Formats: sequence, C-alpha cells, structure tokens
Amino acid sequence: MPYKEFLDRIRRLFEGPSEHLDLIADSLAKGRLRQPIEPMSDQELAVAIREFRKLPASPGAIEKLKTDLSKDGG
Repeated sequence: MPYKEFLDRIRRLFEGPSEHLDLIADSLAKGRLRQPIEPMSDQELAVAIREFRKLPASPGAIEKLKTDLSKDGG
C-alpha cells in the first residue's frame, strides 16, 4: 500500500492536528519510517500509536515507533 494510504489509516487514530502525526507523515515521506512488513490489525496499529504518543515528538519517538512497526508478531 502506498505510504499515503498507510498515513490515512494512522490519521484515523488521531482526533485532530498533532505534532506526533506531523512527525509520522514527515518520516514516512522521507523514508525514515516504513510501513510494517507484516500486516498489522487496526488494534495492533492503535497500540503502537498509543505508545508512540506517550513520548515527546522526537527522533527517538520515531525510532520507538519504527521498532514497534517492524515487530514480526511472533
């Protein structure tokens, strides 16, 4: 799926504009963050985003999200 479609999926998990959402969008556009290799359910994605939002919007938070998105579910 193109990253913009994945970003639309993530946007549904936010209630409005957010520095965290901007950071995700920028990181996807610049290739610093990639979609999960293994498909994630909406629930799994929501958990990853919830954990990400607990951190200050920063490169470190993106690294945490990258780790969560790259888990193979096993």
